[in-house]
Amino acid sequence: MRRTDAFEQIQREVIACDRCPRLRGYCARVARERRPLYRDWTYWGKPVPAFGRPPARLLVIGLAPAAHGANRTGRMFTGDSSGSWLYAALHRFGFATQPGSAARDDGLQLRDCVISAAARCAPPGNKPAPVELDRCRPFLVREIELLRPQLVVVLGRIAWEAWLRAAAQLGGTVPRPRPAFAHGQLVRLPGLPPVLQSYHPSRQNTNTGKLTRAMWNAVFAQARALVDAQEGAGGPGPVSAERARRRSPAPASPPASKRPRRA
Repeated sequence: MRRTDAFEQIQREVIACDRCPRLRGYCARVARERRPLYRDWTYWGKPVPAFGRPPARLLVIGLAPAAHGANRTGRMFTGDSSGSWLYAALHRFGFATQPGSAARDDGLQLRDCVISAAARCAPPGNKPAPVELDRCRPFLVREIELLRPQLVVVLGRIAWEAWLRAAAQLGGTVPRPRPAFAHGQLVRLPGLPPVLQSYHPSRQNTNTGKLTRAMWNAVFAQARALVDAQEGAGGPGPVSAERARRRSPAPASPPASKRPRRA
């Protein structure tokens, strides 16, 4: 099976997953009740697949879909303020075709990048339980195994822990004590791709100034430089942001589904 086909098969399994009754019930309830601002939307209301497709040298790992963001739109980091921050940075540094993300059919595509998450269902209070993260991790493990990323960006401490646990399952060397989480830190571990750590672009972090736009852009500027350096060392794929912008983008996952309609 081709890598792209295998990757899309994983995403179909994600969408059909019912391993966590608490999360499935919560997502379905949010989809029924909806916020007044989105009362005319048909919510996605299911587990959210990764966005992007192989080959992709950059893997971005977030926490989980937002109840009225990706749980509404069906695409990672789409339809909320966190997505506005993420896609603006990815576009600025050549990993996305446009700086905004509003809906699954808005034309946004990724270049040399896949966005995944530690949990695929929106959790109450943005806090998935440890057992729910454990149940979701096999999807991330399989994605990493297929993608073989050359660089990983983790958004927040939970995403960092998810990466470490997934990497250990894949046979990577994770020392004890585990490396600490710190914004802007680059971690290199034996047998694993380098990992850039960043605070999550949640409103709690961006509205309080814990994460500023300059701090955020610095992470993705470094990601761009590291990915470019991989090709300089003989790695495959597109190199610079300018070349990436000239390159015709590959179709993006998740599997096609109809546009959210007016009720």
